[in-house]
Amino acid sequence: MVKEEAKSLPMELSEKGGVENNGFVQNEAFDDKETNTSSQEEMPKTCIVDMDPSATEELALKPYAGMPKEVLLKFSSQARYRVTREILFWLIIAAAIVLVCATIAIIALSPKCLDWWQASPIYQIYPRSFKDSNMDGNGDLKGIQEKLDHITYLNIKTIWITSFYKSPLKDLGYGAEDFYDIDPMFGSMSDFENLLAAIHDRGLKVIMDLIPNHTSDKHRWFQLSRNRTGKYTDYYIWQDCTQAAGLVTPPNNWVSVFGNSSWQFDDVRKQCYFHQFGKDEPDLNFRNLAVQQEIHDIIKFWLGKGIDGFSFSALKFLLEATHLRDEPQVNKSQNPESITAYSQLYHDYTTTQVGMHDIIRSFRQTMNQFSSEPGRYRFMGSDGHEDIEATMMYYGTTFIQEADFPFNFNLINLKNLSGNSIFEAVNLWMKNMPAGKWPNWAVGSPNAARISSRIGKEYVNVMNMLLLTLPGTPVTYYGEEIGMENIVSENVSKEPINSDPVVTFPEKSPMQWDGEVNAGFTEGNSSWLPVNSDYQSVNVEIQMTWSNSTLNLYRELTLLRNSELPIHRGWMCYVWNDSNVFVYVRELDGLDRVFMMVLNFGQESTIDLEAIVPSLPSEAIIRLSTNFSNAGKAVNTKLIKTEMGEGLVLEYKTAKPVHTMEAFQGNCFVAEKACYSSAFNLLYVNC
Repeated sequence: MVKEEAKSLPMELSEKGGVENNGFVQNEAFDDKETNTSSQEEMPKTCIVDMDPSATEELALKPYAGMPKEVLLKFSSQARYRVTREILFWLIIAAAIVLVCATIAIIALSPKCLDWWQASPIYQIYPRSFKDSNMDGNGDLKGIQEKLDHITYLNIKTIWITSFYKSPLKDLGYGAEDFYDIDPMFGSMSDFENLLAAIHDRGLKVIMDLIPNHTSDKHRWFQLSRNRTGKYTDYYIWQDCTQAAGLVTPPNNWVSVFGNSSWQFDDVRKQCYFHQFGKDEPDLNFRNLAVQQEIHDIIKFWLGKGIDGFSFSALKFLLEATHLRDEPQVNKSQNPESITAYSQLYHDYTTTQVGMHDIIRSFRQTMNQFSSEPGRYRFMGSDGHEDIEATMMYYGTTFIQEADFPFNFNLINLKNLSGNSIFEAVNLWMKNMPAGKWPNWAVGSPNAARISSRIGKEYVNVMNMLLLTLPGTPVTYYGEEIGMENIVSENVSKEPINSDPVVTFPEKSPMQWDGEVNAGFTEGNSSWLPVNSDYQSVNVEIQMTWSNSTLNLYRELTLLRNSELPIHRGWMCYVWNDSNVFVYVRELDGLDRVFMMVLNFGQESTIDLEAIVPSLPSEAIIRLSTNFSNAGKAVNTKLIKTEMGEGLVLEYKTAKPVHTMEAFQGNCFVAEKACYSSAFNLLYVNC
C-alpha cells in the first residue's frame, strides 16, 4: 500500500523554486513541516506534474549520507556493494596472514641478538683505587658513583667491581668476613644501593666478584666451626695433626698457593684446618651440602639486590681429594722435607676434582632463576686454568650451561711480545673454544703489571686496538684507557700474607683523573697508595683535550666496535703474522665492506698484503690509526709500512671476502654467525 502511494506521489514545485526531497519522507510528515494553516494564503501557487513512476523510484533509491538503517539495508544487498565488501574483507585477511608469516620468517631467520655482556666492553674497577669521596685516602662506592660519566664517555656499558665485602683486608680483601655486608672502607649497603640505582639509571650493567672457595678466619661460620657448634662443625676441612715443641706435623705434603704447608693448627679445636691460600683464609668444605646452600643463598641475596652478574674466582680449588694422599713432586729427587713452594708439586688432588663442575652448574642454575625477566639476563664469568682444555670446560657443554665465558688472560701471560706471540695467544683460545661459544680478551687486571710497565709505553695504543677489534668481549682494567703505569716498587705499601711481608701489586695505584694534587683521586692529604709521579701528563682531564691521546683513541675504537657490524659480530680471519706484525680481517656475510687490522708488536716493518690476499684491492683507506694524523689517508696494499707499536685499521670493499677463500679456511672463526641483507637492511642466519 505504501509502495503504491509512493509511486503516485505528485511532486510539488514552487514557481520560485522546487522543494527537494532526497529521501523517503511520508506525506504526513511533509505536510506537517511545509504547510501552515494560518498562512496558506501566503504560499506560492503550485502546479501538479505527473511523473513517470520508474523515474520516481530511481530518484528515491539514490544513496545519501546519513540514510537510515532501513534504506542502508536495501543497498547493502545489491551485488555491486556485496562483492566489493567481500573482496576488501578477503584482502584484509590475506594481508594479515602475509604479515604474520613475514614476522615468523623474520624471527626464524634472524640471528640471536647479542646480549648485554657480549655487546659492550667490560670496565674492571678496583674500588679502593678508583675514587675517594670522603677524603680518607681510600676509594669507595660513592667515588665510583661520582665517576660514572667517565664510563659512559668511554662508550662502555658494563662495570665489573672487584671484591668489596666486609673483610679484614688480608690478601687484598679476597677472604670475606661477611658475604652479606659492605666493608666500611667502601661505604654502607645504602651506598651500594644508591650506586646500583645510578648505574641502572644510565643504562649500564654491573658485575661483582664472588670467591666461594674460602672465607676469612674472622667469619662467623669459622668461629662456630672451630668450636664444633651444630651444623657448622664440618663447614671447613678439619683433620687431626700433631703439634710438638711448636712444630706441627700436617696430614700430608699439600702446599698453599702462597707457599708452605696448606694446613694450619687451631688451638681452639686442636685440629688442623686446610687453606689453599693464606692461613687467614680457611677453605670451605664443599662436600657439605649445607655449605653449598649457603653460597646459593649469597648468590640469591645479591641478585635480589639487582646486580647483573658475578665473576666467580678460585673455582678450581672448590674440592680436594678425600684420600689425602701426598701430591706428586715435580722434581722426584728433591728432598720431600724441603718442599715449600706451590710450583714444586703437581696439584692432582687439590684442584679440578670430580664434582667441581657439578657445583659450578648449580651456581648457574640458581642464577638462571633470576634471568627469566626480559632484558635481565644474569651474567656468569669464571676464572680460568693454566691448561687451555681445562679452561674450556668452564663454558659447559651444548646442553649443560656453566659460565658464559671463563676470563681469558692469554694476552696478559705472554712470555715475550711479537707478532707471532700475539697470534699464538689469540689462536690458542679461538681454536680450542667450543663451537658457538663467545670469546673474551683482557690486557690488564688487578693481578698483573700494567701494559706500559709489562711491555712498554709504545705498545699501549696498539694493545688497546687489538683488544677492541678482536671478536668477543674486551675487558679493560681501569687506567689502561689512559696508559697508566705501575708505581715504583719502593713506594708501594706492604701487607703480610702468611706472616711474610709481600709487596702489594703496584698496578693498583690510584686512578689519575687530573693534574691536581693526588691526581684528583682524593681531596685528603694522602692516598692509601702513592699516585704515580707521571700523573700531571697522564690523566683523564688532559687527555680529553689531546686529539692524539691514548684516551681519545680508546674512545674512537669503542665507537668503531659499537657501530660496525663486521667488528661487532663478524668473521675473524688471520691473514699474516711474523716477528713484527699480526694482520687479520673482520668481515660479515652480505657486506662488501671489510676491516683489516695491521698491528705492529715489534720493529718497523713493511708488508705486501696484495701478494698475501688474492683479490685484495690495490688501495685501502685508513679508518683509524694509533697516529691520528694518518686517519682517512689512502694506502697502497702492496706496501704497508708500520712503525714500532703502530696499529692501523684499514677499510676496503671487495666482492670476495677472505673467509670464503680456500687458502684461509683454517684461519677463520665466527662466534655468533650472521649475514647482512642490504635489500631489507637486516641480519639473517641462513647464509
